[in-house]
Amino acid sequence: MAQKAKAYFKLLKFRLSFTVAFSSAIGYILGFPDATYIGIALIMIGGLLVTGSANIINQIIERDLDKHMKRTAKRPLPIGEISVTEATIFCALLGVAGLALLGLYFNWLTAALSLLSLVLYGFVYTPLKRVSPICVFVGAIPGGMPPLIGWVAATGVLGAEAWILFGIQFIWQFPHFWAIAWVLDDDYKKAGFKMLPMEGGKNLKTAIQIMIYTLLLIPLSMLPLQFGMTGVTSAMIAVVCGVLFLAQTFYLMRTCSKKAAMSIMFGSFLYLPIVQIAFVLDKI
Repeated sequence: MAQKAKAYFKLLKFRLSFTVAFSSAIGYILGFPDATYIGIALIMIGGLLVTGSANIINQIIERDLDKHMKRTAKRPLPIGEISVTEATIFCALLGVAGLALLGLYFNWLTAALSLLSLVLYGFVYTPLKRVSPICVFVGAIPGGMPPLIGWVAATGVLGAEAWILFGIQFIWQFPHFWAIAWVLDDDYKKAGFKMLPMEGGKNLKTAIQIMIYTLLLIPLSMLPLQFGMTGVTSAMIAVVCGVLFLAQTFYLMRTCSKKAAMSIMFGSFLYLPIVQIAFVLDKI
């Protein structure tokens, strides 16, 4: 029983799901600075459930492909710890519970946007990974939606502020995922995934694209200040983080090395939470 429970937990991809839930909470707090701990916890739980459901859809569709990649070969579905039927039931329960929680406690626009995100990730982005590098653009849409969903949960309105939060996280997805794709390119090729933007993959043209999207983060991160969402301190922190993040891309452009791509990958993991936490601390 314990082994089965552990396998179900693995299906959630908890760290990824928690990151998404965290971003939702950031948007929620920015939209409602006087938010209660209960509200923050519920938006995170709702986000965790819906994201977990989307992750399971991804794993069900890719279960045979995952067998070919070192990093995914030991997931519960490829090794048979959980059947497709069991995973499907678990996925449905999580998705329905998450959407119901978001709709009933917050508002139904929040639930609808979460459902859209789930569909885009599970049923559009996932199959596109073997078709075209445009999958990263499609995947960046649900990837950028958590803070937007959090804002809508707090305000009930899909206004300019929500789109600003979406824009920052949407653009961040490109250097983040292309750096991961660079590092894991050999593994991805075994499954036929086409994640890097340029023909030939790990080259200067791809590095330049990573640099351009990282550069865009700097002016985007100033918009919350311009719209009165945050203060000067967090804007300065965001700019400094953006410049440091950008500097890593020049190293990649100069060397086109896996080491440089790993540096960007880890830098992206630091950039987003630092900037988002700065926004929140400046607001409250």
